[in-house]
Amino acid sequence: MGHHAQWCERVEQRVRDEVRSLRLDPMHDGTQVAGLIERISAEVVIGSSGSTTMGPSVGADVAQVVQSVQHAICGFGLLQPYFDDDTVEEIWINEPGRVFIARAGRSELTPVVMTATAVRDVVERMLRWSGRRLDLSQPFVDATLPDGSRLHVAIPDVTREHWAVNIRRFVIRPSSIHDLVAMGTVTAHAADFLAASVVSGANIVIAGGTQAGKTTLLNALLGSVPAHERIISCEEVFEVRCQHPDWIAMQTRDASLEGTGEIPLRRLVREALRMRPTRLIVGEVRQAESLDLLVAMNSGMPSMSTLHANSAREAVTKLCTLPLLAGQNIPGDFVVPTVASSVDLVVHTASDVNGRRQIREIAALTGRVESGTIELASIFADHGHGLRRDRGFPARTEHYRRHGFDVADLLAPESCGSSPRRIAA
Repeated sequence: MGHHAQWCERVEQRVRDEVRSLRLDPMHDGTQVAGLIERISAEVVIGSSGSTTMGPSVGADVAQVVQSVQHAICGFGLLQPYFDDDTVEEIWINEPGRVFIARAGRSELTPVVMTATAVRDVVERMLRWSGRRLDLSQPFVDATLPDGSRLHVAIPDVTREHWAVNIRRFVIRPSSIHDLVAMGTVTAHAADFLAASVVSGANIVIAGGTQAGKTTLLNALLGSVPAHERIISCEEVFEVRCQHPDWIAMQTRDASLEGTGEIPLRRLVREALRMRPTRLIVGEVRQAESLDLLVAMNSGMPSMSTLHANSAREAVTKLCTLPLLAGQNIPGDFVVPTVASSVDLVVHTASDVNGRRQIREIAALTGRVESGTIELASIFADHGHGLRRDRGFPARTEHYRRHGFDVADLLAPESCGSSPRRIAA
């Protein structure tokens, strides 16, 4: 192990010197840099062994050095093995000597021990892809990594002493809602109904807690959007991913060092409506942008979004509260009926004690308001025995009929597991 560390240090230093002299970018000129690493690793290891040939043991040593140096220069250092592991859902650093990962919803402490300098270096390398910055004036940062992972960092003096780093990976990339059936996230019956709802242009809000699978579910639902439609997505950080042929993704932008150039989520939503969308997707509503989303829904623009909430009912309550942040001129007696008449479905998802993500309820807003409370009709619900058909129906059944679906047939128990049935034209 002592020889290995020495070889890696020598190779890394020589490679960095050549990269600088050749003006290469390890993150973009990966092939050239990889060639340099292989050549210099072979020279260093063979030279140190006193041999002139590449024997089996020497070849194994070279391969180990190449991998370590590639991780340090072209990858994310000691964290790279966890990026290469498709079972790792999340990586976070509480302090340089305490690096955690999550698999199947369960956290575990890794044997990785970093230095404070190594943590800063790997964060700076990650941020190079996004163009976002981190300093005392901006002690938080959200960014997207090349593989689609979401990076969040907080630094002192917001944190007590160490940099707090969190990397949320999206190891599950469903192309349709039916891909989640085999994983136990949703039943085939409910998946058929959700797919038909997307095709029919229903306004859908996906609610749940942190790591409940909201974005994964949103991406899966986007797989049901007809190919002839145009999707515009607005997010704080790029997380929405789909294979749709006509899709534009936009993310917010922080202010510059001069304090100018900031583009908040509300601005993105408003600009998106000028880009001829037929579907509007808002990655997550947290503040006043919920008002712009409701206005879009109310104007006949089929939309989907995610929201932090512990139940379908709480999601509706939150939707009635967040628009009030847009200003004192937004009265509550305007927001509540707008939510009732605009949102069609709320899908609540959560993770169980074993970390498995499941849809717990699919509820429809009936459009009726009693004493300031919006009426909900539960279409599918999990009352402790799995997701099952409940008694509710969506309010705007004419939208389904217009797209060839009979809601009664779609929600009938015998339709479970079949493809969404369409009525005759």
